[in-house]
Amino acid sequence: MPLFVKDYTWTQTESTVYISIPLKGIKSGNVDIFSSDEYLKVNFPPFLFEVFLYEPVDDDRSVAKIGNGTAVFTLQKKRFEIWEQLFRNHDDKDKQREIRERAILKAHEKAEAISKAKATKKQEEKKYALETMMKLEAEERAKIQRIKEEECANACAELESWKLRQTQMVSEEETKHEPQAATTHDSNETHKQRKSDNIPVSRSSENTALANSDQTAGPKKPKQLDLPAPRSAGCIKISFTPRVFPTALRESRLAEEEEWLQKQAEARRSVNTDLAELDDLKDEERNPDWLKEKGDKFFMAGNYQAAVNAYNLAIKLNRNIPSLFSNRAACHLKLRNLHKAIEDSSQALELFIPAVDDNAGARLKAHIRRGTAFCELELYVEGLQDYNAALKIDPHNQGLQADTEKIREIIQGTISNA
Repeated sequence: MPLFVKDYTWTQTESTVYISIPLKGIKSGNVDIFSSDEYLKVNFPPFLFEVFLYEPVDDDRSVAKIGNGTAVFTLQKKRFEIWEQLFRNHDDKDKQREIRERAILKAHEKAEAISKAKATKKQEEKKYALETMMKLEAEERAKIQRIKEEECANACAELESWKLRQTQMVSEEETKHEPQAATTHDSNETHKQRKSDNIPVSRSSENTALANSDQTAGPKKPKQLDLPAPRSAGCIKISFTPRVFPTALRESRLAEEEEWLQKQAEARRSVNTDLAELDDLKDEERNPDWLKEKGDKFFMAGNYQAAVNAYNLAIKLNRNIPSLFSNRAACHLKLRNLHKAIEDSSQALELFIPAVDDNAGARLKAHIRRGTAFCELELYVEGLQDYNAALKIDPHNQGLQADTEKIREIIQGTISNA
């Protein structure tokens, strides 16, 4: 059974109620708060504070602050009045269950409304982003089309200008070669006449005639260049650095994975052998991994107290190995030490931070063990939270789904918790 907090304090005005609850050395991260307009519960195992409020309050405007070892609640009254006391005197268990169920139902409805509002807002944001993107793409296409049209117009203008220059060059060439062509024709006729008259013709005259005939024949074709041969094919070997985690780098959370690996390395290096009571131990008994294997063997054999002793010694050597706390929690469950099982499971879950794929299975076991301990203590709401957390890790586990649904039905009162 949980330990109910009795040393709380409260004050009030006509519009506000102030409640101060000491956390008794519990970390703020381990405090679970559940509230509605007529019900307030603060759970920090093994302590529990539960109150059925004297009058309804405005839950949306109420505030909770945790710090300096204290949880302070500022509850806004719906009606301006002075309460005679903080809570109602409900000795009827059925009435209390009805109030709890009503509070849970309101919390579910509020969560669904918030979820729907977020989904609607997200859909509107997606729609706005899509419309903005389509508008930007249309502007970009129009801009590209304008650039294409401008480039096409510039290219056409340059082509027309080039054609005009070519026409002018051809006309200038024709004008330049007309007299030369006549002179060449006359020299050829003279050369033929001399040949027909058996007049010797000098070699220089023949060369001049041949040169003139080559000039009138037209421009020479450009000489083709010798191109080098194609390059030879090659092969480049690429080696990739192996990753510890199997997920692809683009899908992984690299920073959290590196933090988890660093914590595991520090846990392996931080073996504390300075305790006086450990001086007589053998070398293998100073190894937490060896002790963990011994504890596992004792657990499999049903000797749960011996397994607890082995895990206790391993934890004294190294408090940074989360599996030691999780396995000891399993032993405490068998021995019906439920509060110790909750404490060990909570410690294991703290050491399993950050949550990565490498410790997903171990986190699943720790949540189930703590949820089972809560349910054994009849704290079904807290147990349901742990089972829901386990379902997020393994959503296709049919046995886990069945257990979660059974706890939910117990909370709603549809089945008995016997």
